[in-house]
Amino acid sequence: MKFIIAIATLLFTGVIAGCSNTKHTTSKTNNMDFQAHRGGRGLLPENTIVAMLSVMDNEKVNTLEMDLAVTKDKQVVVSHDPILNPIITTKPDGTFIKVNELNDNIIYQMEYAMLRKFDVGLKIHPGFPQQKKIAVTIPILSALIDSVELKGVRIGRKMFYNIEIKSVDGKDGIEHPAPNEFVDLVVNLIKQKNTVERTSIQSFDTRPLKVLHEKYPNLHTAYLVEGKNAADVKMKLDLIGFTPTIYSPEFKYVSKETVDFCHQHKMKIIPWTVNTKNEMDALMALGVDGLITDYPNLLKD
Repeated sequence: MKFIIAIATLLFTGVIAGCSNTKHTTSKTNNMDFQAHRGGRGLLPENTIVAMLSVMDNEKVNTLEMDLAVTKDKQVVVSHDPILNPIITTKPDGTFIKVNELNDNIIYQMEYAMLRKFDVGLKIHPGFPQQKKIAVTIPILSALIDSVELKGVRIGRKMFYNIEIKSVDGKDGIEHPAPNEFVDLVVNLIKQKNTVERTSIQSFDTRPLKVLHEKYPNLHTAYLVEGKNAADVKMKLDLIGFTPTIYSPEFKYVSKETVDFCHQHKMKIIPWTVNTKNEMDALMALGVDGLITDYPNLLKD
């Protein structure tokens, strides 16, 4: 497996380097914030370095969107799920994770040295048939940022980051650290990498958002919301007790009234996850400030 990963990474890096002769402009030169959801998981394995580096060649994409988990040895890693997702994971022995094995594969109960032995790019994803298959592992956030910043210097772009703290009330100490510790781990890391001004921290969980507001009030925050209640922005804001930088609702529940309310309250509105051209056009016509999509290639059309 290690040999396959090494060869695949070298090949993919070569492809990326070959596409990077053109000088790009700094991101967010326009008013729309186009975000590649999990690095553009419709095209490449989600939340991986190869996906993030590849989508940087799309000049329409301003922001790399990703999710965070924490390992037993306190490494902040890029993963949407607190467990090794059986849909995308291949075990070190080449077999797949079974449903009854999920509790044995919680990331927070596993040191990174073990986690990195699992592959998350070779298994066919039934929801994304266009996704290219490549041997990749779950990356440490610091390594992902280093890779993006290095390529950014080479091609003349500074990417923005939208990173999600994945936490659930009742799972502290089991699937992730408590909000205070989780937030501190993330904020300390982005400070070390000098990316604070280009980073927003998002969550569905109101607890880390409140911690961010109290401890780090100058950081950009994004409030993720889903379901029909997403249309009731006032009610959602009452739950967190402050106005975040960005309101990020499930796209199906965005209306002109939703957009106007956000703008009246000095918030940007960036819906998720918008995966067809017609949906993108309709939302932009309503006046949203950006889009989060699995298919950043649609933005080129």
